Amino acid sequence: MKTIAEIKNEKKLPAVVVDTLGTITFANSVFVKVFGWKIHDIIGKPLTTIIPKNLHDAHQLGFSRFLTTGTPTLLNEPLKLKALLKDGTVIDAEHFIVAEKINNEWTFAATIKPIRNRIMSD
Repeated sequence: MKTIAEIKNEKKLPAVVVDTLGTITFANSVFVKVFGWKIHDIIGKPLTTIIPKNLHDAHQLGFSRFLTTGTPTLLNEPLKLKALLKDGTVIDAEHFIVAEKINNEWTFAATIKPIRNRIMSD
């Protein structure tokens, strides 16, 4: 199982870290290159910034359910989901999400590997 520290040190895949409120606290240089954001523009934004609008409710429901129950349903396995680039392009991507309690608060990290030949507009 990958740790948050390992994901933060990822050099080949886009990676983000999110706090228990769903705020992006870290993005690596690969994320910046692939997603089109500058670090200072993405840090502090809600995770929904990189999730297509039509998936916001499903994300909020799953996120809240995990925070309430502590029972993971989507962690530690590859997931094919959509992601949103800064320019508004929606891409298919393989997400690998982990969660750890740090200072008694949940922290989440993910790698988001774009799936080539499947880029579409939102």
